[in-house]
Amino acid sequence: MKKRIHAFLICILSVVSVYSRNIQTSDSAYSRPLADILADIEIQFNIKIKYDRKMIDGKILKYADWRIKPWSAEESLDAVLAPFDYTFVMDNGKYKIKQFEYARTGETGGKRFLDYLETLYDDKDSWAKRKAEIKACLPKALKISPMPVAPDSKVILTPKRKYDGYTVENFAIETLSGVYVCGSIYKPEKIKGQCPVILNPNGHFGLGRYREDQQKRCATQARMGSISASWDLFAWGESLLQFDGGLHRMSAANTIQILNTLRILDYLLSLKEADPGRVGITGGSGGGSMAMMASAIDDRISLSIPVVMLSSHFAGGCPCESGMPAHLCGNRTNNAEIAAMFAPKPQLILSDGKDWTHTVPELELPFLKRTYGFYNAGNNLENIHFQEEGHDYGPSKRNASYRFIAGHFNLDMNRVDEAKVVVEKESRMYTFGEKGEKLPANAIKGKEALLKVLKNAGMIE
Repeated sequence: MKKRIHAFLICILSVVSVYSRNIQTSDSAYSRPLADILADIEIQFNIKIKYDRKMIDGKILKYADWRIKPWSAEESLDAVLAPFDYTFVMDNGKYKIKQFEYARTGETGGKRFLDYLETLYDDKDSWAKRKAEIKACLPKALKISPMPVAPDSKVILTPKRKYDGYTVENFAIETLSGVYVCGSIYKPEKIKGQCPVILNPNGHFGLGRYREDQQKRCATQARMGSISASWDLFAWGESLLQFDGGLHRMSAANTIQILNTLRILDYLLSLKEADPGRVGITGGSGGGSMAMMASAIDDRISLSIPVVMLSSHFAGGCPCESGMPAHLCGNRTNNAEIAAMFAPKPQLILSDGKDWTHTVPELELPFLKRTYGFYNAGNNLENIHFQEEGHDYGPSKRNASYRFIAGHFNLDMNRVDEAKVVVEKESRMYTFGEKGEKLPANAIKGKEALLKVLKNAGMIE
């Protein structure tokens, strides 16, 4: 019955379209209301399209019917929406029209992107050339090449708190003149020899690095035998003492956050108890973006676990992830290729069924396996997919990361017990005091002061 109804509607559409075309010519640029052409597409392809009427009403599309591709609803929508800088995403089985998002292309676009990339290299030598091209470009695109001179100041550390099997101390590092990043360092209670270092960059989860799951992850890593660090995003947490939260969405946040990550790694590897041969990085969401980018740039990192972020069709919607033109390197790259640059080193991809990583098992993982295959290193690449889970770094994902880290860094899984972790109050984790009273005297404040520092460092024109 539904097929008959649809066939009838197609017939009606054909009559209407013929009539419509008869009253349109090149003299009128075949113009039609966008709302009408979208209604036609719904009927022709038997789909549902969602949109805000304010976006569509009054919009006139030139050469409207010429843009319809009768073999593809997606290609038709692309052609119809592009003149208005609109795009579409799938939303509960419906096509939802949105403003164009430069960092998002949709699954079809991701597949085509990966297919295109695979034409650029088919063996280890051709891949090495492509990798070298991107690797040289990324630091320049992020404005950290040449690397700005590090301020001649000591790391600020708070008194150490002792817990069951681990310790915590807060830190502040001056990464640019008058610009500080704050965080916490978790260490094993008893250190024998050298310990692995694990970086834990944050994503845009509520409460940032102060949240319970972030504390549990870092403390458990320390209980396993590693030195673990977590820190604030730019213009989040204690960074708000210097910069308004709105500055987090400026493109320079992308530069500052990668710089903060590398400066923190510099400090951690300066510790006599740190093992420079065992350096890991893991983060969820925007922290996953940082894990992939830092791993591609810095050869000191030897293990990577990007969580709920790897995608060929989404590069991170926040300017702190994609504000600088890093993904334009090599005449366009994406996070799947950036993650592939970590081959042949150990990498665990954690994905789920309820965000943009739901395509990983069928789409991005085969692409990564191909690259790891150039090195005969397929055993160093893993994907654990949580089909019924969503966008988080929850218990099952943390346990998967612990096992991967323990296996490659020779740590003790018997020490994994999150019940032994003390979840501290947010104020306990501050470096500069409960009201920021310990903020250094040279700390700059505000956008204008920041732009001046960035310019003096050669990071902006």
